[in-house]
Amino acid sequence: MYKHIFFDLDHTLWDHHYNSKIALGEVFELFQLQEIGIPSIEQFYHKFNEVNHKLWLDYERSKISQAELRHIRFRQVFSQLGVNNHDSCDQVSDTYLDISPKKPHLLPYTKEILDYLSPKYPLHIITNGFNEIQDVKMNSGGIKHYFKHIITSQNSGHKKPDPEIFHYALEQVGAKPRECLMIGDTFYTDVLGAMQVGIDAVFFNPNDQRHVERPTYEIKHLSELKKIL
Repeated sequence: MYKHIFFDLDHTLWDHHYNSKIALGEVFELFQLQEIGIPSIEQFYHKFNEVNHKLWLDYERSKISQAELRHIRFRQVFSQLGVNNHDSCDQVSDTYLDISPKKPHLLPYTKEILDYLSPKYPLHIITNGFNEIQDVKMNSGGIKHYFKHIITSQNSGHKKPDPEIFHYALEQVGAKPRECLMIGDTFYTDVLGAMQVGIDAVFFNPNDQRHVERPTYEIKHLSELKKIL
């Protein structure tokens, strides 16, 4: 029934939380952040996740740019942890962006399901991430070779859930909406974004997020894709 499969990358295949946690721990030690008043690695990590989540929502809704996200992210983390000295924030940001994408950890069953699907379907990525960063992540995780097209918010000029990024993806692969399936972990951007243009969607929901609208399919483990495809 499907001729092309689209995947989101972060939190769907590449384990953003785990890789980010390792990278932030390295940044914490490298810049000796405890000495300037940041209490612990755990608090640094949790505050980063909180701030980063909100800023990414703003980025996806075009309220801030990529450059603004990168500039203010660690400044907000520092301020909310009671540190008003922002002299090292740009260095911290650059170092984090250099270290984090190089971490190789994938979510469970990622390679198994890609090995299963790749002989049967052309596989593609649709991501709101930045070109150079996503490329490093896929190479670090050893999965780039599985994908025919990498559609990003930069090369398409649009961000999920904007219908235009999905139309751009369809043009790139030469397919109709009903011939495609989108798999992602974010209900608003991945699932509703795809379904609004007529692409069936799998909501990858390992943490049992609550939602009102019904996706085409819902799974807790990537291995469950074998029941669908």
